[in-house]
Amino acid sequence: MARRSAVGNGRETAVVEETAPAGAALGQAVDPWDAPERDGRRKRSGGGSGPRGGRWGGSGGRWWVWVGRAVLWALIIVIVVNGVRAPFERFTAEETGTSGAPRPGKGARFPSSAAGAFALQFANVYLNYDQKNAPAREEQLRAFLPDGSDGQFGWNGVGRLQVQSVNVAGVDAKDDHNGVVTVLARSQDKWLRLAVPVYAANASSLVVSGRPALLPPPGKAALPQQGVRERDGALESELQPILGTFFPAYASSNQATLSRFSDGATIGGLADTVTFYQVREIIAPRGPAGERTVTATVAWQLPGTGPAGAGGELEQTYELVMIKKGSTWYVRDIRGATPPSGS
Repeated sequence: MARRSAVGNGRETAVVEETAPAGAALGQAVDPWDAPERDGRRKRSGGGSGPRGGRWGGSGGRWWVWVGRAVLWALIIVIVVNGVRAPFERFTAEETGTSGAPRPGKGARFPSSAAGAFALQFANVYLNYDQKNAPAREEQLRAFLPDGSDGQFGWNGVGRLQVQSVNVAGVDAKDDHNGVVTVLARSQDKWLRLAVPVYAANASSLVVSGRPALLPPPGKAALPQQGVRERDGALESELQPILGTFFPAYASSNQATLSRFSDGATIGGLADTVTFYQVREIIAPRGPAGERTVTATVAWQLPGTGPAGAGGELEQTYELVMIKKGSTWYVRDIRGATPPSGS
């Protein structure tokens, strides 16, 4: 029910007072989706402070819509990334192995040590033949050859060959089961190099898989020009009496004397297998004041049947790591030497 009064004259207009039905008022109070215009009129007419902007101004249901969309996109990205990564990981796992370690190279599982020893024994039989003992050689070769092979393995049964020494020079693994063992043999004044193909089922099951091949012996290399660019003559003179006392003790393994020259580690010596004769040369490159690596050429006398029981002389070269403590030089290490360099 409404009561309306108005004055129709002039610019003034009377206040219109309306009384809304009870149902309509209740509907406005509980409906959060009222249009913004009605909320505005309510505020201007002194109504309560309801929500503004119609559909909650983006602070309600629409916020959850955007959250849902973000979660959905994140899920899609995860699925796509995993789908791309899985085949790549399987591919790299096949290359590196399941443990993550690098895959062994070709022939890494070939039993090189066992094949080398096997080929060495074979070569000792193969390279020694005599037509007087051909059946015995054939019987010995059977242990190395495939079943059904020629018993003499290419030899026509004529002549004689004897080698004095046979050594393994190298193993070339072709794959996990096949390799070629190279052996060096000495026959009187000639070197022979023999390539022996070996098949290995495992380290304890091997066979010579084909005819061997003679190859040229190793050639003689030419050494590069070497030498100490700048020698320390003063240190060489200083070390002459020290090493002149050290090496006789080294020859006889005199531990009481050797301990005076040793920088900590025990030096064994040669236990009288030779007799010291002379330090022929000392080469000391310039370097730090407290440590130096020098080479010394020593002449030994060897036991023999010469005049008065003396043997011949043999010069040998040693590399010594020298340490200076106070005013005295000590030997930290002694070993075989390579030609001295400028370093």
